[in-house]
Amino acid sequence: MRIARFTTGGDPRYALVDGAPGSEELVVITGDPLYTPVQPTGEQIRLDDDSVRLLAPVIPRSKIIGVGRNYADHAAEMGNELPPAPLLFLKPNTSVIGPDDPIVLPDWTEHVEHEAELAIVIGKVTKDVPPDRALDYVFGYTVANDVTARDAQRADAQWTRAKGFDGSCPVGPWIVPGLDVDDLYVRARVNGDTKQDGRTSQMIFDSAYLVSYVSEVFTLLPGDLILTGTPAGVSPIVDRDVVEVEVEEIGVLRNPVLRRH
Repeated sequence: MRIARFTTGGDPRYALVDGAPGSEELVVITGDPLYTPVQPTGEQIRLDDDSVRLLAPVIPRSKIIGVGRNYADHAAEMGNELPPAPLLFLKPNTSVIGPDDPIVLPDWTEHVEHEAELAIVIGKVTKDVPPDRALDYVFGYTVANDVTARDAQRADAQWTRAKGFDGSCPVGPWIVPGLDVDDLYVRARVNGDTKQDGRTSQMIFDSAYLVSYVSEVFTLLPGDLILTGTPAGVSPIVDRDVVEVEVEEIGVLRNPVLRRH
């Protein structure tokens, strides 16, 4: 099952995505599936209909938790030691954009990079859950790009400015519930050239452990996102680039890059 959030010009709605790539249809459902049972309305719309615009499949009402240096090869390429425990940071919900929305580069940074990530979507109020029960609290999984102003990250003692600016968290194209995410490829392409190509099995701390660990720090609420870290291969993105982030069994999140002059 794939769950999308979309608009045809009015208020956002939700739909199940049915069909093979290139011929998908949106099976419109009632309400928000995070809070209400999935119930089709009977309306179906082709995904390639000119009126359809996919939106970020979830806008966290509470928070986005990032996990830094959760792939050994990425930590090494950045010249960092492996963390003894998950290295957490926050991104505001104003950083979220959806598929095909532009990543607008701020004028205060000259070095912005992509970071392809598997994202966990929380489905229930979650606090102090053990790893063996943690995935029971997950609604599903989506694709995220933890866009980072690398020069600001190096200059600042904390990562808020580098990773929290508007548009720094593209999410999409949809949510896939019930997925086994232990060994999926995670890739990023810039203008069609593959830059990142890792697997979730390379994560230092797996998804269940991350949900459990984060729930000891914060109460997680439905719709909260946990970004699980990025594999090696991060590279700069500049004006007019097109970034595609792909996670196996979920889909491709595509965003153009724009610098306003």
